[in-house]
Amino acid sequence: MKSKAWTEKFMEGVFLIAACASVLAVALICVFLFANGVPAMKEIGFVQFITGEMWKPNHRIFGILPMIVGSIYVTAGAIIIGVPIGILTSVFMAFYCPKQIYKPLKMATELLAGIPSVVYGFFGLVVLVPIMRNLGNILHDVFPEIFKSAGNGNSMLTASLLLGIMILPTIIGTTEAALRAVPMQYYEGSLALGATRERSIFCVLIPAAKSGVIAGIVLGIGRAIGETMAVIMVAGNQARMPAGILKGVRTMTANIVIEMGYATDLHREALIATGVVLFVFILIINFSVALLNRRSECE
Repeated sequence: MKSKAWTEKFMEGVFLIAACASVLAVALICVFLFANGVPAMKEIGFVQFITGEMWKPNHRIFGILPMIVGSIYVTAGAIIIGVPIGILTSVFMAFYCPKQIYKPLKMATELLAGIPSVVYGFFGLVVLVPIMRNLGNILHDVFPEIFKSAGNGNSMLTASLLLGIMILPTIIGTTEAALRAVPMQYYEGSLALGATRERSIFCVLIPAAKSGVIAGIVLGIGRAIGETMAVIMVAGNQARMPAGILKGVRTMTANIVIEMGYATDLHREALIATGVVLFVFILIINFSVALLNRRSECE
């Protein structure tokens, strides 16, 4: 009995140390970011830093509004493309997929999650960019008033499409697990009341799995807004306000990675301050989703 009690105490200490290590890691990241980024914001001017539309480190002009807007647009485009496809794929895998093709399909979606970002970037550079270049030429010829320039394929739309593909495994895996966790009595009861199969799935099961579906979407948003390498290779990396879906953009993560290698002094601190803004964005998204889940549970 003493040996068992000692073992339990030991494992309790191991679990406590692991939990504290996780909390400590987050705390150290916060301290590093804010300790190095906030002084730069003060020197540049918080309003000028956030709302400035020009990024010229050589002239000590640091405005990250184009990068903020570019990150929002690219992430929003990825959500518009990836979320519906991911949810519908998870519904198919959970309720419609034949047993013969379920395992290959499941392995394929899991393989998507393991592909390195740079490989996605090469795929986008070799496959998506030429397709978007041709699409831009067609749109420019058909709608010259709307699309005044065809672009070269490295654009906001290309980055959104690539990120939409990259967030699919996260959304599919989380949503499918949430749907399978819903008791089948919900589905059977809906059918017994006269609802069709599709109506039972979309009006009963998906709302019942709402927390898991939202969690998958949030994880997808985090993947999209934090992606760097693939976006650098297809987005055009133009530090200016987005001028259209066929024009190049630069995201906050791309701005940090592109210039951190040679940045010094205030330039380096401004890039770290960009990381602070990105960190706050993630916190706001997570807090908003947690608040929505809490309200839905209260209702």
